[in-house]
Amino acid sequence: MQIFSDRPRIVAVLGPTNTGKTHFAMDRMLAHESGIIGFPLRLLARENYERAVAIKGASRVALITGEEKIIPKSAKYFMCTAESMPLSRAVAFLALDEVQMCADPDRGHVFTERLLRARGRHETMFMGAETMRPLIRALVPETEFLERPRLSTLSYVGAKKTARLPSRSALVAFTAPDVYAIAELVRRQRGGAALVMGALSPRTRNAQVAMYQDGEVDYLVATDAIGMGLNMDIDHVCFAAQRKFDGRFHRTLSPAEMAQIAGRAGRHMNDGTFGTTTEIGGFDDDMVRAIEDHEFEPLRRVYWRNWNLEFRSPETLRRSLALAPSDPGLVRAREADDERALAVLMADPDTLALAANKEAVHLLWEICRIPDFRKVMSDAHARLLASLYRHLRTGDERIPTDWIAAQVNHLERLDGDIDTLTQRIAGVRTWTYVSYQSDWLADADHWQERTRAIEDRLSDALHERLTQRFVDRRTAVLVKRLQENTEILGAVKADGEVVVEGHVVGQLNGFRFQADQSSIGTDAAVSARAIDRAAAQVLRQEIEARIGRLRAAPDTAFRLNAPAGEAPTIHWLDEAVGRPVKAADVLRPRVRVPAYELLTATERDAIAVRLDAWLAVEIQTRLTALFNSPDSLPSGPPRGILFQLREHLGSMPRAAAAAEVAALDRSGRQALRRAGIVIGRESIYLPTLLKPAAIMMRGMLYDLQADTKGTALPTPGRMSVPLEDGVQPGFYEAIGYRPLGALAVRVDIIERVASRAWELSRAGAFAAPAELMNVIGCNLAEVTEILKRLGYRCIGNGDDIRFRRQKPGAGRTGPRPVSKARKADPDSPFAKLGQLMAENG
Repeated sequence: MQIFSDRPRIVAVLGPTNTGKTHFAMDRMLAHESGIIGFPLRLLARENYERAVAIKGASRVALITGEEKIIPKSAKYFMCTAESMPLSRAVAFLALDEVQMCADPDRGHVFTERLLRARGRHETMFMGAETMRPLIRALVPETEFLERPRLSTLSYVGAKKTARLPSRSALVAFTAPDVYAIAELVRRQRGGAALVMGALSPRTRNAQVAMYQDGEVDYLVATDAIGMGLNMDIDHVCFAAQRKFDGRFHRTLSPAEMAQIAGRAGRHMNDGTFGTTTEIGGFDDDMVRAIEDHEFEPLRRVYWRNWNLEFRSPETLRRSLALAPSDPGLVRAREADDERALAVLMADPDTLALAANKEAVHLLWEICRIPDFRKVMSDAHARLLASLYRHLRTGDERIPTDWIAAQVNHLERLDGDIDTLTQRIAGVRTWTYVSYQSDWLADADHWQERTRAIEDRLSDALHERLTQRFVDRRTAVLVKRLQENTEILGAVKADGEVVVEGHVVGQLNGFRFQADQSSIGTDAAVSARAIDRAAAQVLRQEIEARIGRLRAAPDTAFRLNAPAGEAPTIHWLDEAVGRPVKAADVLRPRVRVPAYELLTATERDAIAVRLDAWLAVEIQTRLTALFNSPDSLPSGPPRGILFQLREHLGSMPRAAAAAEVAALDRSGRQALRRAGIVIGRESIYLPTLLKPAAIMMRGMLYDLQADTKGTALPTPGRMSVPLEDGVQPGFYEAIGYRPLGALAVRVDIIERVASRAWELSRAGAFAAPAELMNVIGCNLAEVTEILKRLGYRCIGNGDDIRFRRQKPGAGRTGPRPVSKARKADPDSPFAKLGQLMAENG
């Protein structure tokens, strides 16, 4: 990389963990006009990107990793993974974090290249372990060195049993099966643990770390992934193993590697400790001394791979990759995944034939560099790379949309266990990487969003699976507190969430407590009892306070809910607290409060008294006209008609009160009109009770008396509705609709139809005009049946149907004389009501 200053400063900031090296580098970069920092992990790049955005603003900060690129046009500061650093961009400041990664067998050659080539115009900084000092001095002799001492003390405490580990401990193993086994042991013994492994996606890893940082669990089980710059509040690091598989061999970790992990204990000025489990025994004295004193053998070599590649042909590319270094301290990196992929693709004659020019060879190398996030370098990955190369070298020289859609779609599933979800995340990360090669796809932006969204959903599902399997802390805390007979601390949040000892155990909805099923552990019976007992202790004061608030609440705080097919309920605080039940007076049902476990009988009665009073007011408000005082009407027939309207909930056939109507004088009729009562040709009704709110109340009252649940009401504004199977005719009458043939027609509409038909009949037989069908909302056959039931005889046939008025009384819609063969149903709701009214005088 070109140097833009005569004397650019190169600084190596070296020291153990917890020295603030990365924080120092970030401050230095943000003090310059522009800069780049390369991190060993995508997670760290994202963490520091967010920090820089908070300081400089999103428009000035970029994030570049293999799977994510956020590059504003005015970006000046670039947070990158080491592999993704844009070396061609001139910046004032450039830094490389964890520079000791130059000695990593797999990725070391990338870090070494950055060490030797990447420079800032004014300042270049390398941060890492002290073990890199001799090699940096030899390879970059102009480097200045800054030492940063550890901010806290790290001490060895020997071997401990897992059950005796202090809280805020991290247990370290080096294989996924060992991590899972330890996490399961910690869950059983201590209630739960968070997991951190390199195989987890950054989003899942962040969620697990957050769970630990927030104190939801006190233990962390991890691989050596925690050794690479993750900042957590860890007091103690416990090693459950000392050997790991590094991709080629099983080997014992060096003291410097162990120190990198152990150093995560303690943060800022807080001291930390490290040790082992009793299963592997303790460390020897030399290991302990080296870690405590931060004294390690310096690194004597770093890995190198030629970066001046030749693209004349696949063979020249492979030879240029195989070149050996000439400088002391550099050793040829072992064959990396991209080189192995190149060898596999070169063995395929079809693929080799497509690499016919320099541009094609360069593309072949870019294809080989697509990471195998599953870390298996399987034949399937090689076949995938060959297919990608073939698509990009033939046809439209783009990856076909249908083809990539098929590859991505089968990964978009949230079922499966932890390992299955981990493999899907690895698969979709490959496609995220591909999507950021913008010239490979017709719609790169779409696929970037799609694959990232899938990865996020899979990561969330994986976090959920890990938490379900390895965390049972809430129940463990409750059981412990109950066994110790200590005071349980808890509270009920404004939204009803019940928190006990800092953990959510359920929800208080009204006066009903519902335990959180996710808090019930493997011994469900013990867990459920623990939660119920703890909740009962915490909720007693809240229940008493809620009863007081309910009794003092204004009427506007309550709501009646009567959904179709269900029993009606009364709601307070948007939760059901009681339900109406039938009583002797159809207009005065009672309220029953469920037998909630948290309520005593006395408390239920107190609630019922308040709800009874509210319901009585609510019914009278919606059906006001029915509650007019009989004293406002003349005695005799007018009062009798009002009495019968109450029985019928606001409307009835005129024939039902034929005797009273016949006996009315002029003053009686006028009094009824003033009371809002209409005496029509076919019905007697109160128009105000045909509004939706009144109809809903009338339907509910009928259902209560008839022991039916939530009969569906007509849509507001409907003039007629088809008769439904299973719905009693009395229901339609009760809500102000009269069954006439296949339809139930609203009583005021019946009056309009009857009046119009009467006017038409004065001139003789008439054809049913369209206006009648429009008013009712029906067809010719239906209006024909309605007119018949209104007392009109149908003459003619086909298209020439006409209607003639019959003798008075013929076809009337009111009650008909009961034949000797039929008797009135003595068990109908209204027959019962009549009996009750008669008995009560």
